[in-house]
Amino acid sequence: MVIGRLHSIETMGLVDGPGIRTIFFLQGCPLRCLYCHNPDTQALQGGTEITPDFVLSKAMRYKTYYRGNGGVTFSGGEPLLQGEFLAESLKLLKENGFNTCIDTSGYGNEKYFKEILENTDTILLDVKSFSNQGYMEMVKQKIDGFYKFLEYIDKYFNGKIWFRHVMVPGFTDNKESMDKLVEIIEPYKDKIGRVEILPYHVMGVGKYKEIGKEYQLKDVPAMNKEKAAMLESYVRSKLKLI
Repeated sequence: MVIGRLHSIETMGLVDGPGIRTIFFLQGCPLRCLYCHNPDTQALQGGTEITPDFVLSKAMRYKTYYRGNGGVTFSGGEPLLQGEFLAESLKLLKENGFNTCIDTSGYGNEKYFKEILENTDTILLDVKSFSNQGYMEMVKQKIDGFYKFLEYIDKYFNGKIWFRHVMVPGFTDNKESMDKLVEIIEPYKDKIGRVEILPYHVMGVGKYKEIGKEYQLKDVPAMNKEKAAMLESYVRSKLKLI
């Protein structure tokens, strides 16, 4: 059976998908986001080895808490990086009647995208920026991988997407950037579950000291929550969601 690498588990998650959820944070990420608040999940090595059967056993244990719309979410790191393990786990969960969700930036092993999407109910899709230059600056990867994942969503995904964007002061906290976000989201309007602007925070800075890394945004203040909420409302109005 395929093996996955697990960083940690949260058993009563309330913000990573609909309802109450068990969240599996998988190890490894191909991006290097300047604001990453879980730098200890970036390396593919490390973590604990687990199997899809382990995932199912944990889901069964907490099933009574899920009620109508809760279930299992895979986050990271970047869960798509462990494509085979993710595909097998999602398939097993769906065969046993569980609601499934992935929290992803869209970067991973393309070979498994089709099977992953066919067994996923909700995608929490993190839109890092809105241009190749923005992606290179913010996450050190070209934007191509994100658009490739959107192509697979077009073909194989029938669920709902929660579009998310972490707003960093001085980078995307303006209406021009939000107009570009609208351009990305609009073709998927029939699949929109939510649109969320997440204000950049500095709560993960301490982890960088613990692992001996320099925090790249150490001079950037936390995002003003009121301004982020205003720009989220602007996006929602442009998409006619309010």
